[in-house]
Amino acid sequence: CVTIYNFQKYRHIQAPGWSLGWTWAKKEVIWNMVGGQATEQGDCSKFKTTIPTAVKRTQLLLIYCQELLTINKLQIVAKEEYLLHGCRIQPMLWGTTNKTVRAPKNFTLNAPGPGYTCGRANIVKPTKFVTPDKRRVTQAMMTWNVTCTYSQFLAQKTPTCCVSLSSFYNDTVVPCPACSCGCQSNATHPGSCVEPDSPYLASVVSASSKNSYMPLVRCTNHMCPIRVHWHVKLNYKEYWRVKVTVTNFNYRMNYSDWNLVVQHPNFDNLTRVSALTTNDTAMLWGLKFYNDLLMQAGPLGNVQSELLFRKDQATFTFDKGWAFPRRIYFNGDNCVMPPPDAYPWLPNSGFRQYTSLLTLIMTSLSTAALMYVHA
Repeated sequence: CVTIYNFQKYRHIQAPGWSLGWTWAKKEVIWNMVGGQATEQGDCSKFKTTIPTAVKRTQLLLIYCQELLTINKLQIVAKEEYLLHGCRIQPMLWGTTNKTVRAPKNFTLNAPGPGYTCGRANIVKPTKFVTPDKRRVTQAMMTWNVTCTYSQFLAQKTPTCCVSLSSFYNDTVVPCPACSCGCQSNATHPGSCVEPDSPYLASVVSASSKNSYMPLVRCTNHMCPIRVHWHVKLNYKEYWRVKVTVTNFNYRMNYSDWNLVVQHPNFDNLTRVSALTTNDTAMLWGLKFYNDLLMQAGPLGNVQSELLFRKDQATFTFDKGWAFPRRIYFNGDNCVMPPPDAYPWLPNSGFRQYTSLLTLIMTSLSTAALMYVHA
């Protein structure tokens, strides 16, 4: 059996899912499999009666069930387990004792693209299996543990998201930094973006690609697949309101079960939310069947929500960009922030404006369509 644990707090495995690969140490074969499939069977001409599922020495396994990929965001801080079970191996070809069995090597993990580096298989305490009636326990012959680590730089040579800023007290809209994720004039990747009004847009998007994980983005100054916009919307006497918009500029990707991690000192005073901890970092995600799927670039390729904060009079200020986030992550990837000196600042006159309680009540009716938990 193959069991995969995800110990990452903010990174899940999105569609089309993960694939696990390795190289057998000897001449092992996979007789059958439940819950997944081997991408290549190999030459089975030596087997005259029962045909095995796969005989290739280097195996790459895929899973069937898409629902196995979805992480429960309420339990995202805990380890998540995905079980690929029912892998029965031909014992005659690989040994029958823990002295003759050899661990596979060269493990790889794609989720679904690159980014993970796997170490060697280490022998650990054999796994025990409890029967459904819990009256009997069986034990595996051997259990190996392989640890795979993720690197954003291995997954993508450039960043994958950026942040833009605006506020009600300043007309300046701070865009994503130019060339945050690439430049339109990049000679090494020609044709990596497309104009939204191009007559060839439909044919370009639908055309098959050798690497479907390579983003095809709308031509922008930042060239990022994802843009997060943070707008300081309103100022009340005891509260202040922020509107967050996540826009997908990628024509090839729908982001399922997306999440947004934001660092800001006022998240310990987010109104009407039962905080699990008290710190300056929170995670937001879409409501199931409402906006948990961030559609591909186009009219529907964005999600929006509003956050209402209670002011902490000891720390609250609109001065010097305090109202803007310190750091933002989309699906675990660090987003490019504008430089601090570009943030919208208060006018020199010490601008101060409050909104009436009636406005607060009315705007509260358009409540945020996001779920939230402190990190």
